[in-house]
Amino acid sequence: QVQLVESGGGLVQTGESLRLSCAASGSIFNSNVMEWYRQAPGKQRELVATITSGGSTNYASSVTGRFTISRDNAKNTVYLQMDSLKAEDAAVYYCKLRQRLTPVTRWSEYWGQGTQVTVSS
Repeated sequence: QVQLVESGGGLVQTGESLRLSCAASGSIFNSNVMEWYRQAPGKQRELVATITSGGSTNYASSVTGRFTISRDNAKNTVYLQMDSLKAEDAAVYYCKLRQRLTPVTRWSEYWGQGTQVTVSS
């Protein structure tokens, strides 16, 4: 089993920055993918950023150039640096880890409890 604990959410003003962290513990495979999602009230949960254990990243178009995902494999921790925050970035941010034992086995997915990000104008 895997546990994920997010931290770093809070209230900021438009244009400011915030850094989220997600620490994973438990049975973590060397090869995995860690992701940040967000969900605003009344909206579907959306993928924000992805990073593989090898360091490859991908971003939603709405955050490209403003958000940076990174990870510390030694600490099993993923970060989301959010700069130039906008009102529309306000949401609950969730961390997800997915992993599989081999390329032909099923993915296992684990979610954190979420951390609130509020952006005031």
